[in-house]
Amino acid sequence: MNKNQYCIIMAGGIGSRFWPLSKINKPKQFLDILGTGRTLLQMTYDRFSNIFLKENIYIVTNAGYREIVLEQLPKLKEKQVLSEPLRKNTAPCIAYANQKILRENPDAVIVTSPADHLIIKTDVFFKEINNALEFASHNDALLTLGIKPGSPETGYGYIQAETKPVSNKYENLRKVKTFTEKPDYKLACVFVESGEFFWNSGIFIWSLKSIVKAFEKHLPDVNSLFISDNVYGTPHEPSFISEVYSSCPNISIDYGIMEKAENVYVFFSDFGWSDLGTWGSLYEHSERSTDGNVLKGNEVFTYDVSNSIINFPDNKLVVLQGLEDFIVVESGGILLICKKDEEQRIKQFVHDVKLKKGEDYI
Repeated sequence: MNKNQYCIIMAGGIGSRFWPLSKINKPKQFLDILGTGRTLLQMTYDRFSNIFLKENIYIVTNAGYREIVLEQLPKLKEKQVLSEPLRKNTAPCIAYANQKILRENPDAVIVTSPADHLIIKTDVFFKEINNALEFASHNDALLTLGIKPGSPETGYGYIQAETKPVSNKYENLRKVKTFTEKPDYKLACVFVESGEFFWNSGIFIWSLKSIVKAFEKHLPDVNSLFISDNVYGTPHEPSFISEVYSSCPNISIDYGIMEKAENVYVFFSDFGWSDLGTWGSLYEHSERSTDGNVLKGNEVFTYDVSNSIINFPDNKLVVLQGLEDFIVVESGGILLICKKDEEQRIKQFVHDVKLKKGEDYI
């Protein structure tokens, strides 16, 4: 393993689209969503441990989740868990990690990844990550992994790429033309049919020098906030970071840098990827019964129920009849019943519950 290669795992989200199973006090990345015996964070860490030295893997998370991270990943040293006092999206998260790694190894080449993705074809994934690391180590480039779209999904961002390969060595490496946030269904169909667009995985690869240069050019105000010569690794770091985050804008790395920079490239592939962002995506990647149901719960009885995802605690006796294409989930005394094709409304449900009942239920 290469001592100059680092991994940043972003694990600070609240996973509101998986409510009520995922709640603020323990969001989806800390849950065994897939029933494998490992949480999504643990699965992500396990995956990257095959590529990176364990001491070169950093987790960035909300300060309230720090102890959960250390509990679930006991091999981590405390200094490898970076605590964010506020949720300010991905650009501040990455800027913070950049400055930490800069003081340890200015020659670092970094993979930055969310903590809650599913990767099925790990051998293909490892190959693409290693190719991207190699390219990034020799070029001033900001790379992302793109996924060949299998359908006109409206829940993913899209990357439009040039048709000509960047080099003969990497036939699946293209220069990026544009980024598009989640499109409507009609536009997503156009994207897929064109053959020029890929799903944006949100997994990035770059050299530390390249990403710091990009911050200096496109997000100089954010970058300057995190610069300090004598704070990182000292007892003063938490108070410094708290002050920084209170002044930091809420901005994503996609909007702040990737959509503006000229040296952006995409490695496209198919490694069995899903961001597991919704109950529907979990349904698509789970084993189903002969009736097309994804069922969790030892005491659930179904009659004339089909193509639904049903998730109950093992000690809850449940009888369901006459449902088709539904999401039925109970967790912590909260019951959600929602049509699968209207699950985008769950965020609104959570918002309404918060307004009327307070944060205890979310």
